[in-house]
Amino acid sequence: MPGGTGRGADGSVPQGKQFVYHEDWGEALSTRSVPVLCVLDLQGLSLSVLEGVPEHLSPGQALWSPDDRGVVFVGWWHKPFRLGLNACSNRRSGIFYLDLASGCCELLSAEERSVCSPRLSPDGQRLLYLEGAVGGPHRQCLRLRMLTWQTRQTVTVLDVVQEPTEAFAGLYTEVLPPRCWAADSRRAVLGTPQRSRTDLLLVDTEACTVTNLTAGSSEGCWELLTLQWDLLVATCSAPHHPPSLVVAVLPPAGQELPLGWVPVEDTPTVPGVTWKTLTIQPPCSGQGPDAQDTQAFEALLLSPSDGTPPHPLVVCPHGGPHAVFDARWRPSMAALCQLGFAVLLVNYRGSLGFGQASISSLLSRVGEQDVADTQVRGAGLRVLGGCCWEDAAVWVPMVGAPWVQLAVEQALHREPLDPHRLALLAGSHGAFIALHLLAREPERYQACALRSPVSNLPALLGTSDIPDWRYTSLGLPYSFERVPCAEDVATMLRRSPIAQAAQVGQGEDGCGVPGVGCQAPTEGSAAGADTSVAVRGRPGPARQPHAGAGAVPGAAGQGCASTVSGVQGEPGGSSGVLDGHLPILPLPTGCCGTQRVATHWLVWRRRPMSSRTVPTGSSSTWGSPGGMGQAGTAPSAHSGPGLCQPQGDCWAWGPHQDQRQMESVKPGAGMWVGVWC
Repeated sequence: MPGGTGRGADGSVPQGKQFVYHEDWGEALSTRSVPVLCVLDLQGLSLSVLEGVPEHLSPGQALWSPDDRGVVFVGWWHKPFRLGLNACSNRRSGIFYLDLASGCCELLSAEERSVCSPRLSPDGQRLLYLEGAVGGPHRQCLRLRMLTWQTRQTVTVLDVVQEPTEAFAGLYTEVLPPRCWAADSRRAVLGTPQRSRTDLLLVDTEACTVTNLTAGSSEGCWELLTLQWDLLVATCSAPHHPPSLVVAVLPPAGQELPLGWVPVEDTPTVPGVTWKTLTIQPPCSGQGPDAQDTQAFEALLLSPSDGTPPHPLVVCPHGGPHAVFDARWRPSMAALCQLGFAVLLVNYRGSLGFGQASISSLLSRVGEQDVADTQVRGAGLRVLGGCCWEDAAVWVPMVGAPWVQLAVEQALHREPLDPHRLALLAGSHGAFIALHLLAREPERYQACALRSPVSNLPALLGTSDIPDWRYTSLGLPYSFERVPCAEDVATMLRRSPIAQAAQVGQGEDGCGVPGVGCQAPTEGSAAGADTSVAVRGRPGPARQPHAGAGAVPGAAGQGCASTVSGVQGEPGGSSGVLDGHLPILPLPTGCCGTQRVATHWLVWRRRPMSSRTVPTGSSSTWGSPGGMGQAGTAPSAHSGPGLCQPQGDCWAWGPHQDQRQMESVKPGAGMWVGVWC
């Protein structure tokens, strides 16, 4: 029970104690400071507080020991601080045994670990619990540990999974079911995310093997309510199917599959909703050869089964960031589908259920990798000649480069969705991603609804109850003993959506468009150098970048160092002609240790036309280049996802002055490179 808050039994504060500070455990636990363990005597109708719990610990998750002579509990260390336990399960804790006769308190688990959910087997001989690392990602892949009560020996039943396999992707659940043991005291059943599903797993604690009891079922989320006398009671649901109550009898060891589930209370599927899982394979990020750089991730696509396509799309990156959108019933998402919207739930790299390597890959890349995984405009990650260049702000067309589509762009390319009717719906870190997308491409999304958005990372240092995560997420060292240094605050600001707010311009048509420059990492070039980018609006001289808008002097950028610029007119053109979306981009001679293989770069220039004509051109993906300063043929209208579509802002192609034209130029500094609308 909670205690130590300074309040009386009736909740009142004693006179003179109104302003005494009692540190609490943070969000959702703000009334908890120093919990205590109590024993309720049902016969004597008395309640007593157990003595002997060390003062530096807060106890919880208690259960009786096998002989009823003591209590097993989880103890959380108070130091360095209590705040943030609800969001960060990586805080130091241990499994303790309190002997009621002697008052001796014994640590049963390993030192410097984070543990939870002790579960005693029916025969009282084995104690299962979950174990993770202290620090690092705020949620992580866990170990399943087992302690033999008589010998106090502990073994690892299931270890941390770095790379998922088809059979097992790791343990990510934060709580084991209260009754998870089979009657044989050898097997246990638990639910955990497995990629974009939550499945029930049968664990043989002696053989250290895992059997997925629900793999391949049409329901995407299973939760075990209880397991008693080998009777499984569970719920199952899917994006189009509200939860149903089901039961099954657990067969003898080795005969568990197939498991016959019997519905107790079934619910009908909701009409008008279909769903599927999209698998996205990212390319090399250009930051190293690590396997997590190219690890696949997933997104759930919910679509209306009624209505006329293409459907408008609501994009939802989840919060956390170390969380997951599993394929469970979500009434609000089903309601959107019934209103005619498709919904994309993005499980970007760093989500739970895809291995510890995927989780760790997001550390130091928050605000970059997660945003790029959600959407890279025009398939912004490019591969050329075996090397990669990460560029989430502008799209550089390269001759022969394959399309690499992520999340939103892949969904737009594969499914009957309307690229001109996109919206964002997210909360917390998902809203952080959404704000980055809005700042980079405000013309891309027509609507946005955000809950508790993270917009300014430095501002959270004094207000958030998880300041350690603010450092860890950016790969910065954290110490509770020191104040933030200027370099750390600058890094946080560069990764904050608020730093890009000035990059959102306002066009004459009232449509906001981004003015984002991108400097590729080149040898001898300083990160953060100014790069001009034209945006739609009134022509005029280029403005200098704003100092606080993302260009931090001396900053070491990763992949793209963005600055802010103004509107540029057509070189040599009249004041009334604007060459929109056309950056001056100094290109690198190579990256990832290789040299670029292309000898010519295609340049596309756009000029406004009085009539909006569907683009025409050759059937070639990129069209044919002309000679130096000569026009070539245009690419086809649908040469890639999210490009020039028949609806909206489309333009004719050709060599005429009032239309778009293509030039072929040799690579070099100051080269003009066209960016598609």
